[in-house]
Amino acid sequence: MKAGFLPKLLFSPSVLLVLICVYGYIAFTMYLSFTDSTMMPSTTFVGTAAYHRLLGLDNWSVSVRNLATFAVLYIGVAMALGLGLAILIDQRVRAESLLRSIFLYPMALSFIVTGTAWKWLLDPGVGLERSMHLLGWERFSFTWIKDSDMAIYCVVIAAVWQTSGFVMAMFLAGLRGVDGEQINAARVDGARTWQIYLKIIIPQLGAVFVSAFVILAHTAIKSYDLVIALTNGGPGRSTWLPSVFMYQYTFTRNEMAVGAASSVLMLLAIAIFVIPYMLSEMRKVKHG
Repeated sequence: MKAGFLPKLLFSPSVLLVLICVYGYIAFTMYLSFTDSTMMPSTTFVGTAAYHRLLGLDNWSVSVRNLATFAVLYIGVAMALGLGLAILIDQRVRAESLLRSIFLYPMALSFIVTGTAWKWLLDPGVGLERSMHLLGWERFSFTWIKDSDMAIYCVVIAAVWQTSGFVMAMFLAGLRGVDGEQINAARVDGARTWQIYLKIIIPQLGAVFVSAFVILAHTAIKSYDLVIALTNGGPGRSTWLPSVFMYQYTFTRNEMAVGAASSVLMLLAIAIFVIPYMLSEMRKVKHG
């Protein structure tokens, strides 16, 4: 028996499952997007009719606009907050391990739990507003989650709370890997701490910025459970994202072909960010 046969044999069931349950269903979804499937899958090929209908739907336009707002704020705030927390902890503060654990704790929760917890907190009847009223601050008002113009920002707040600690851990690892000789030389030259971070340390964190951006962009595009638990897509369509649109049209409105087409466009959007990153990492490994 060849030496490499046993490892291949052990990995083959996992590889087979991934090929069938991941790539197989991706291919099947793409196929459905070119059919006239409604409540049940159909084999009648109709070309790009589902994509034309999808792009003409106002619900899809609303979902894409909401995603743009959510993604820009979520990625920007999470990266800024994560970098700020990493710089804070990098100052060798006391109880560093405790602080890292506190900031990373939200990542141990599922988005369903996060959405449910923030729904209670932001609900005017039982959450923050109610608590302030009980404490005597009768004029306090925080009704974003009920406001169609502000509800999307509630989703941003919950998502940032969930993932900023993870981004902090990524940046902290990058900060600890910066060459100390350059920092010491800058200090000898009289550079202040903020100048050292701005001109020496942060410019060397390019790879971390790219990694964090790709992960957050991927998370933003496929976000579904957080939105459903927090706002259920409302009020109205104010927090609909493409993932919510896909579920609604596939399983609620019985337009499976349109839902499949939206899934394909979401996959392409994720691929735009993930594939260049993967190719870059593969080139780094290849060239040592």
